[in-house]
Amino acid sequence: MIQERLAALRSLMKQHQVDAYLVPTDDFHCSEYVGEYFKCREFITGFTGSAGTAVITMDMAGLWTDGRYFIQAAGQLAGTGVTLYRMGEEGVPTVEQFLLDTLKPGQCLGFDGRTMTARGGEELEKKLGEKQVSVSCHMDLVGDIWTDRPALSCRPAWNLDLKYAGKPRTEKIADMRKAMAEKKADYFVLTSLDDIAWLLNIRGDDVACNPVVLSYLCITQGQVLLFAQPQAFSEELTASLKHDGVTLQPYNDVYGYIAGIPAGKTMLLSCAVSNYTLKKSVPEGVRILDEDNLSLLPKAIKNPVEMANMKKAHIRDGVAVTRWMYWLKQNMGKIEITELSASAKLEEFRLLGEHYLGPSFDPIVAYGPHAAMCHYSSTPETNVALQPKGLLLADTGGQYLEGTTDITRTIAVGETTRKEKEYFTRVLRANLALGAARFLYGCDGKNLDYLARAPLWEIGQDYNHGTGHGVGYLLNVHEGPNDFRWKTRAGRPAPAVFEEGMITTDEPGFYLEGEFGIRHENVMLCRKAEKTEFGQFMEFETLTLVPFDLDAVLPEELSEREKKLLNAYHKKVYEKIAPALSEKEAAWLKQATREI
Repeated sequence: MIQERLAALRSLMKQHQVDAYLVPTDDFHCSEYVGEYFKCREFITGFTGSAGTAVITMDMAGLWTDGRYFIQAAGQLAGTGVTLYRMGEEGVPTVEQFLLDTLKPGQCLGFDGRTMTARGGEELEKKLGEKQVSVSCHMDLVGDIWTDRPALSCRPAWNLDLKYAGKPRTEKIADMRKAMAEKKADYFVLTSLDDIAWLLNIRGDDVACNPVVLSYLCITQGQVLLFAQPQAFSEELTASLKHDGVTLQPYNDVYGYIAGIPAGKTMLLSCAVSNYTLKKSVPEGVRILDEDNLSLLPKAIKNPVEMANMKKAHIRDGVAVTRWMYWLKQNMGKIEITELSASAKLEEFRLLGEHYLGPSFDPIVAYGPHAAMCHYSSTPETNVALQPKGLLLADTGGQYLEGTTDITRTIAVGETTRKEKEYFTRVLRANLALGAARFLYGCDGKNLDYLARAPLWEIGQDYNHGTGHGVGYLLNVHEGPNDFRWKTRAGRPAPAVFEEGMITTDEPGFYLEGEFGIRHENVMLCRKAEKTEFGQFMEFETLTLVPFDLDAVLPEELSEREKKLLNAYHKKVYEKIAPALSEKEAAWLKQATREI
């Protein structure tokens, strides 16, 4: 099937005189996760991961993806004629370098400019231009051959009540206008879906697991124009937005609006997260301020209401996941449990919680060797039954009116080997070390990442992903600019200094291909600690409240400090979660959080 699609695409490329065609993962808003309408890269390659770029020429097809997906991509691409390029590995060219090496003077690269970042598109056009290779960015050739393509999502938008948002949209808009004035920007064009949802206190369902609305937003000192699908907005919400100075416009009219901005004006546009076609719509005489979105930091720094609500969300989520762990432990070996049935059972427990809206990402419930694939998602074709031995990795999360959760627990579902326990304990040490960090204000994730990697680096091991990412408030489970990673990623915002109110995950791991995978993930809130003559110290408060599985811990491998940290965490888990459990569940939790 993939080979037939590639043949159809190549036929169309020939008609349009295109020698290479580039298919990014993005939608029109540079989103990490995209709606069904936008899954062109998945359609043309068969690879279902959330990150990757395809390149098709007349005689080859390639898929570039990162270390999270190497194992998954190798399996899904087998037999398709699509070659896997493992990004970051020695000898593997970047997409850009491959195109520069492959395309010859006079040839043409095609892509849909709406699915390419403005910055990436400009850099590619410039470098290829130096080789006399042209770029055509106004064609959606994969869409042209996708005869049963899903419709563009148009799910109902809804208003997020002030008791959850914590700050009215009128005040947020006023803050944006004040920041615009300071930068002497006449226009602020916002295309990131989560930024728009946060700024306007609206939510939707246009991207699975991400409660956002397909839209663009343009702010001036006198107008706020929301370019969206009007049929997604009720009369009540439309009137409420209008009352607050926000006027609805048709979704696709944004390009014409941008093209009509008068010369001499200044527009703030983040080219890292805005699409290339939109940038090319800007008239010649308009000055562009290419900076981070003005909403980026305010969104990441949760207000007091958001912080308080996020704690409630994590208690609700903690109850669900703890009840699921109890169910798993009680039923292993007695009834058949598969990856998919275990995942469905956890969703059952979450659905019992108040204000639960759905998962915050596709669940990763992976048994044994499957857990070695960082972002494995079980399917009917790959689903396996759990055996009463080894480790099960469950990375899941929920969307609640009170916020977004993200948790990973690795569970011993039966007898475990010494090797599994040693790595389980080492990764647990990594999690505890980062969670207990105290640091001077001014540190960012690059400063602190080593705390989590040290237990693995000291034995020459590592994990091929970041140690943590920011989390949105009833928004995207991956939110910048705060994170933990020692490598700076090209094209991403600079590492953010940790501010009070930022929420970030702590998720070190270890993965042994063909054997097992381990990850321990908590969500943490950054808070101020003491202030001394050296400055303001900062610390983290762990929000996630679910036990680590002591059945897989080697106590002798923990230091006295690590034991105290683990015991204190488990004491808090029991105190917060036990009151919501049944008598039997609470008794199990008492044992599961015992002091070691």
